[in-house]
Amino acid sequence: MRILIDIGHPAHVHLLKNFALTMQNRGHNILFTCRDKEFEVELLKSYGFRYIVFGKKFKSIWGKIIGLIKFDIQEIVAGIKFKPDIFLSAGSMYASHASFILKKPHLSFEDTFNMEQVRLYKPFTEAIFINKFQIPPLRGDNIVEYSGYHELAYLHPNWFTPNRDIYEILGISSNEHYIIVRFVSWNATHDIGQVGLKLEEKIKLIEKLSTKVKIFISSEGELPNKIKKYQIKIPPEKMHDALSFASLFIGEGATMASESAMLGTPTIYINSLHPNTIKQQEKYGLIQYLLSIDKIIDKSIEILKNNKKDEFINKRDVMLSQKIDVTAFLIWFVENYPKSKETLKENPNYQKRFK
Repeated sequence: MRILIDIGHPAHVHLLKNFALTMQNRGHNILFTCRDKEFEVELLKSYGFRYIVFGKKFKSIWGKIIGLIKFDIQEIVAGIKFKPDIFLSAGSMYASHASFILKKPHLSFEDTFNMEQVRLYKPFTEAIFINKFQIPPLRGDNIVEYSGYHELAYLHPNWFTPNRDIYEILGISSNEHYIIVRFVSWNATHDIGQVGLKLEEKIKLIEKLSTKVKIFISSEGELPNKIKKYQIKIPPEKMHDALSFASLFIGEGATMASESAMLGTPTIYINSLHPNTIKQQEKYGLIQYLLSIDKIIDKSIEILKNNKKDEFINKRDVMLSQKIDVTAFLIWFVENYPKSKETLKENPNYQKRFK
């Protein structure tokens, strides 16, 4: 089987890497396509995947319209040359349009529910995987509900064991506490109209907490000089090791917040965009959703003071007992498609085999 996977965000590489590696080991042929946006290329390269880069992603509204046309054409050309049996993505408009033109199925994950984007790919997609507890869910014959999160495709214990060599990479002792802070650039389509911390609030947060614990900042954009010295400098593929051993994660990005929750790391999420995946993880007690800078600082100090890591790991284990191994599920679904889709329609509980 030949599978073309389109990547729109670094998290999509993580989402599909174990699937791709396993499928390659089983003799399937995999090709990735992507835009040069953040560090997608570095991740694809680090895992040894075959990939094509379509160039820089556009940031303005008009640029995104131009990009839709440009990247659609490039995806179609890549598909003509590669001749895939299936297109796979996490909400890719380009993969869906190319699959329609080339008369091949497109399978997609969805969890942000940015409807402007969903409307552009949903009609051209044969199966859209969504968390079964999403509210409101998408409707239609192409919706496939599953009991899991994107992040469990790569952070489920079946696929991920944190490596303690991260302490050496970070340049700290193995018993030293640290926190990771994530700032986003607000250039993504789903970021339009959303807000996080103001510049002065970011500086206040770092200055207050840096007196109490070691801080590492992961940032999509350029950091102000006052806090630039805290920027984390590790290979992108080591970030999950860093998140796993952190005493606390504070961030504007929903993906890294959810990743931290999957690892049992106390998490504070800061963003006016409040997706249902985050809300569900809040119910498990894995994430605190706060927007006030003073409340963020107070809650951070409380978590650090009480050293609540073990408590959060226990909550994570409760969550895991109710979810499936997403990668194992996806491997079965793709290798048995389209029969697998019919199997789930007839018996949604079939997926419990992948716990």
